[in-house]
Amino acid sequence: MDISLMRRRALRKRSTDAEAVLWHLLRGRRFWGLKFRRQHPLGPFILDFFCTDIRLAVELDGGQHFTSEGQEYDRRRSQYLAQLGVQVIRFSNRELFEEVEGVLEALGQACGR
Repeated sequence: MDISLMRRRALRKRSTDAEAVLWHLLRGRRFWGLKFRRQHPLGPFILDFFCTDIRLAVELDGGQHFTSEGQEYDRRRSQYLAQLGVQVIRFSNRELFEEVEGVLEALGQACGR
Protein backbone atom coordinates (compact mmCIF):
# COMPACT_ATOMS: atom_id res chain seq x y z
CA MET A 1 0.00 0.00 0.00
CA ASP A 2 1.19 3.49 -0.87
CA ILE A 3 2.68 5.32 2.17
CA SER A 4 0.78 8.48 1.24
CA LEU A 5 -2.52 6.58 1.32
CA MET A 6 -1.67 5.11 4.72
CA ARG A 7 -0.75 8.57 6.04
CA ARG A 8 -3.95 10.14 4.69
CA ARG A 9 -6.06 7.41 6.30
CA ALA A 10 -4.28 7.97 9.61
CA LEU A 11 -4.88 11.73 9.37
CA ARG A 12 -8.58 11.15 8.70
CA LYS A 13 -8.88 8.80 11.67
CA ARG A 14 -7.31 11.28 14.06
CA SER A 15 -8.76 14.49 12.68
CA THR A 16 -8.97 17.48 14.97
CA ASP A 17 -12.29 18.71 16.34
CA ALA A 18 -12.06 21.68 13.98
CA GLU A 19 -11.50 19.41 10.97
CA ALA A 20 -14.48 17.27 11.99
CA VAL A 21 -16.73 20.35 12.22
CA LEU A 22 -15.65 21.76 8.86
CA TRP A 23 -15.89 18.35 7.18
CA HIS A 24 -19.48 18.06 8.43
CA LEU A 25 -20.24 21.39 6.71
CA LEU A 26 -18.44 20.55 3.43
CA ARG A 27 -19.00 16.84 2.84
CA GLY A 28 -21.56 15.46 0.42
CA ARG A 29 -21.66 18.68 -1.62
CA ARG A 30 -23.36 20.50 1.28
CA PHE A 31 -21.51 23.72 0.56
CA TRP A 32 -22.73 25.33 -2.67
CA GLY A 33 -22.91 21.90 -4.32
CA LEU A 34 -19.10 21.73 -4.48
CA LYS A 35 -17.28 18.46 -3.92
CA PHE A 36 -14.54 18.74 -1.33
CA ARG A 37 -12.05 16.01 -0.54
CA ARG A 38 -10.50 15.53 2.87
CA GLN A 39 -6.75 14.93 3.32
CA HIS A 40 -6.12 15.21 -0.42
CA PRO A 41 -2.57 14.68 -1.74
CA LEU A 42 -1.10 17.27 -4.07
CA GLY A 43 2.59 17.13 -4.89
CA PRO A 44 4.53 16.52 -1.69
CA PHE A 45 1.70 17.88 0.49
CA ILE A 46 -1.54 16.60 1.98
CA LEU A 47 -4.23 19.29 1.98
CA ASP A 48 -6.81 19.43 4.76
CA PHE A 49 -9.64 19.98 2.27
CA PHE A 50 -9.55 20.42 -1.51
CA CYS A 51 -12.12 21.22 -4.17
CA THR A 52 -10.78 20.06 -7.52
CA ASP A 53 -13.49 21.89 -9.52
CA ILE A 54 -12.29 25.32 -8.45
CA ARG A 55 -8.72 24.41 -7.37
CA LEU A 56 -9.27 25.62 -3.81
CA ALA A 57 -7.42 24.29 -0.76
CA VAL A 58 -8.90 24.98 2.66
CA GLU A 59 -6.46 24.71 5.56
CA LEU A 60 -7.26 24.74 9.26
CA ASP A 61 -4.39 25.95 11.39
CA GLY A 62 -3.68 24.91 14.95
CA GLY A 63 -1.07 26.43 17.23
CA GLN A 64 1.97 25.01 15.41
CA HIS A 65 1.15 27.21 12.41
CA PHE A 66 1.70 30.38 14.42
CA THR A 67 5.39 29.78 15.16
CA SER A 68 7.96 31.43 12.89
CA GLU A 69 8.89 27.98 11.51
CA GLY A 70 5.25 27.08 10.93
CA GLN A 71 4.55 30.36 9.16
CA GLU A 72 7.58 29.92 6.91
CA TYR A 73 6.55 26.36 6.05
CA ASP A 74 3.00 27.53 5.25
CA ARG A 75 4.35 30.37 3.10
CA ARG A 76 6.50 27.99 1.03
CA ARG A 77 3.66 25.50 0.77
CA SER A 78 1.17 28.15 -0.40
CA GLN A 79 3.71 29.45 -2.92
CA TYR A 80 4.20 25.93 -4.33
CA LEU A 81 0.43 25.38 -4.56
CA ALA A 82 -0.06 28.78 -6.25
CA GLN A 83 2.39 27.66 -8.94
CA LEU A 84 0.02 24.74 -9.57
CA GLY A 85 -2.92 27.12 -9.87
CA VAL A 86 -4.33 26.30 -6.43
CA GLN A 87 -5.74 29.04 -4.24
CA VAL A 88 -5.23 28.46 -0.52
CA ILE A 89 -7.53 29.85 2.14
CA ARG A 90 -6.60 29.45 5.80
CA PHE A 91 -8.57 29.64 8.99
CA SER A 92 -7.42 29.11 12.53
CA ASN A 93 -9.18 26.45 14.55
CA ARG A 94 -10.27 29.23 16.91
CA GLU A 95 -11.85 31.20 14.06
CA LEU A 96 -13.88 28.17 13.04
CA PHE A 97 -15.22 27.60 16.55
CA GLU A 98 -15.86 31.24 17.40
CA GLU A 99 -16.96 32.66 14.04
CA VAL A 100 -18.29 29.77 11.95
CA GLU A 101 -20.62 32.07 9.97
CA GLY A 102 -17.72 34.39 9.11
CA VAL A 103 -15.61 31.42 8.04
CA LEU A 104 -18.40 30.14 5.79
CA GLU A 105 -18.90 33.62 4.32
CA ALA A 106 -15.17 33.96 3.55
CA LEU A 107 -15.13 30.45 2.11
CA GLY A 108 -18.13 31.30 -0.07
CA GLN A 109 -16.33 34.38 -1.40
CA ALA A 110 -13.24 32.28 -2.16
CA CYS A 111 -15.51 29.88 -4.05
CA GLY A 112 -16.93 32.76 -6.09
CA ARG A 113 -20.35 32.50 -4.48
